[in-house]
Amino acid sequence: MHNDPELSGKYLGTISEDFVKVADTLKEASYQIRKAGFDFPIFPLCKTEQPIGQILLQPDVNATTWYYYASFLNEFIQRELVAEDKVEDFQKAYKDPDEFCCLFVIDPAFTNFVFIPYPED
Repeated sequence: MHNDPELSGKYLGTISEDFVKVADTLKEASYQIRKAGFDFPIFPLCKTEQPIGQILLQPDVNATTWYYYASFLNEFIQRELVAEDKVEDFQKAYKDPDEFCCLFVIDPAFTNFVFIPYPED
C-alpha cells in the first residue's frame, strides 16, 4: 500500500459529493465524541465495511458512496495505526474539530488522514 499525501481528483470528487450530504451528521458526531470526553474525533471511511470505529453512515441507507465510521485518536493508538512516538505529531497536525472534519480514507490505492472544512452555516 502506498500512502500519497495528496488526495487525487478521483477521491476528492466522491468524498466531496458525500461530504455535502453527511457534513452535519459528522459535525454533530464530532461534538458528541468530544462531549463524552474523547479527544481528536476521527471518521474512517471506506467503500466496504471495516473494523475501525463504530458504523455511523452506510451507502445503502444514507445514499453515500462511502461507509462512515466514528472513532477517536485513542482507538488509532490502540490499533497501532498511529504509533506512540507519532501521537504528538498527530495532535499538532490535527485541525480545529469545530471547523474541520478528520477523515481517515481507507482504500487499496490511498490510505491517509484528510482534513476537510465543514460547510459554513
